[in-house]
Amino acid sequence: MIHKSPSARPGFMRVTFELPSCVWADRIYVAGTFNHWDERAIPLIQSRDGVWRATIELPIGQRYEFRYLIDGRWQTDYHADSFTDNIYGSHNSVIDLESPRAMTMAERQPSIVTDGQLHVAPHLPPPREGVVRGMNGERAPAEMPRMRPRVAAA
Repeated sequence: MIHKSPSARPGFMRVTFELPSCVWADRIYVAGTFNHWDERAIPLIQSRDGVWRATIELPIGQRYEFRYLIDGRWQTDYHADSFTDNIYGSHNSVIDLESPRAMTMAERQPSIVTDGQLHVAPHLPPPREGVVRGMNGERAPAEMPRMRPRVAAA
């Protein structure tokens, strides 16, 4: 997850990279276009509450791609501003500072859905009528295997 806040330096934005305390790791780094993908330049430090954090200042007016390196494995932050494909067949996270503004806490936590508002994930195609998606691909409901009802033990 990333958090943006105004910097004391004109033309810059403070960006905080944050991973939750449930991430079990020895070392976590963030690398991206802002540090020429240097894998060891920006370590995340685990605070007393267990949350991993690193804060940097970036120039406004650009988009930056990044990924986390967690114990030698690359991970994408899908809670960033967006994500894009990379040449390795996975995704890079994106920080968008082209039109920056600091978000208030109320804007950061949009968990309230008003009546009549349908939430659709922006990166998923809309569901097709009469098709059920499962792990084995797409099947029409008539093709789905029938399940036996569960019976309580006597």
